[in-house]
Amino acid sequence: MIEDDWWDGTRERRLLVQRCSCGHAQHYPRDLCTRCGGTDLAFAEASGRGSVDSFTVVHRAPSPDVETPYVIARVRLAEGPIMLTRLAGPGPWACDDPVRLGWRPLPDGRHLPIFTKDA
Repeated sequence: MIEDDWWDGTRERRLLVQRCSCGHAQHYPRDLCTRCGGTDLAFAEASGRGSVDSFTVVHRAPSPDVETPYVIARVRLAEGPIMLTRLAGPGPWACDDPVRLGWRPLPDGRHLPIFTKDA
C-alpha cells in the first residue's frame, strides 16, 4: 500500500511527499494526482521546512493518558502541500510562523513528524 511506503520513510526520519509527472506535490499519499488525475506518482523527500497555516490548542484530552495542552496545526510545507500535524515547543504560536521538522518516536520503530519553531 502507498501509505506503507510513506510510513517506512519515517523509520529513517525522512518526510516524503508525492510528486506527479505534471509537477504537482501532494500529501497525504494517494493513488491519483489531485491536480491532473494522473497515476505517474513518486515519492520525493521534503525539506522539512514550512509555515503554520492554522492551529488550535487542545485543552481536553481524548483519553486520560494524553497530556494537555497540545497544539494541532495545518503546516504548509515549502514544497506546497498542507500537512496536519502537531506543533511542539514553547508558544505562543501564530499563523505564518516558520517551522521545521522534528520527529517523535513510535513504539514500532516508525516516527511521527512534528514541527517546531524555526528561528
